[in-house]
Amino acid sequence: MKPPKIGNSPFKNKGTIRPMEMYPYHGHPGDGQPHYTGRHFLIHKETKGGKARIKRILESKWGFTVAETLDFKTRGINEQEIEGADALIYNELGITLLGTEDNPIPLLRSLDNEYFIAPEKVVYLLEDQPPSTWGIRTTGADRSRYTGLGVRLAVLDTGFDSTHPDFMEREITACSFVPEETAQDCHGHGTHCIGVAGGAIDEDGQRYGVASGASLLAGKVLSDGGSGAQSWVLNGITWAAKNRCQVISMSLGTPVQPGEIYDIAYERAARFALSKGALLVAAAGNDSDRSLQRFCPVSSPADCPSILAVGAIDEELNVANFSNRAVNPTGLVDFIAPGVGIHSAWVMPTRYRTLSGTSMATPHVAGIIALLWEKYPTATPMEIEKKLRETSKQLPIATEDVGVGLCMAP
Repeated sequence: MKPPKIGNSPFKNKGTIRPMEMYPYHGHPGDGQPHYTGRHFLIHKETKGGKARIKRILESKWGFTVAETLDFKTRGINEQEIEGADALIYNELGITLLGTEDNPIPLLRSLDNEYFIAPEKVVYLLEDQPPSTWGIRTTGADRSRYTGLGVRLAVLDTGFDSTHPDFMEREITACSFVPEETAQDCHGHGTHCIGVAGGAIDEDGQRYGVASGASLLAGKVLSDGGSGAQSWVLNGITWAAKNRCQVISMSLGTPVQPGEIYDIAYERAARFALSKGALLVAAAGNDSDRSLQRFCPVSSPADCPSILAVGAIDEELNVANFSNRAVNPTGLVDFIAPGVGIHSAWVMPTRYRTLSGTSMATPHVAGIIALLWEKYPTATPMEIEKKLRETSKQLPIATEDVGVGLCMAP
């Protein structure tokens, strides 16, 4: 068995995977099913051990060329750099990415019961459309004395437009995990989310960003077409954690079915980030249609226990029609935030755009976490989460839709 190279784009492996703009329903195919890249994760049942053994077996018995994340330290991993590898061991997470479309079961049988296989998912933007900045006022960010100064905030998305005039005075660290693409945002979604989380004032003097003093990091984990491989997201999470980020914001996801459990690879990445001092927030997803009484589960990775899931409300403080619900026991909505008609930065020359989605709600929460961390600089992630819950505004809406309530700035 000679697998394809890990650096090969998974979108070349399967003709059904198409650019984001071609999808009819909220950024992914309209069937509501998760889609896969054709590659697989080998999950080590015990994260502390087995890495040396799996490397030895892959190299000696299967003839694999194996790369390891430890070789990259704090530098981000782009699969182009390891295009000669057949497998990538995530030393920190206890998982291995197999760059193969072949049936992995024969390999699994040779490994006794120490491992199990999970397919790698395709990840999409979580974006809806229609009609300015009311989110900053509603969360109280415009009245806060804090700006997130000194707090490192990472947004994992489609990158960032480094030519945007509103950020010319800001130092932003950017890294691409998408093969053959730079960190420059040619889509717009990433720039929009960074604007909400950490932008400042637009050309008309209107404030649209929550944590205007935060140190921003942009990890490009989704392509210019708006979709990406799950491993790119894992690479982004570990990069942000190793680079001392205190907040990691992810406005992306994969549909989840009723009764489906959370993704173990994502959960391990989240726990690793927590161990490094970071809180992770992710979009709950836009798959629901409440007007038709259709309620879909919280998306992956937001459904992981160690990741805070964010739903969306409109200006009247009603749950957005598209916002997902806590349908599965482990996939809870933790918080709600403004996510309808959100004005923020966009790639030039457009400069600004108004969007709706749980994608827009998530960076509001990420920015508020940055404000809290400025106020409580010695706090642990769990202490910051506790403060976030204590200061949230309760709403007369079911907890499965809004969690503890509307996040409020300190």
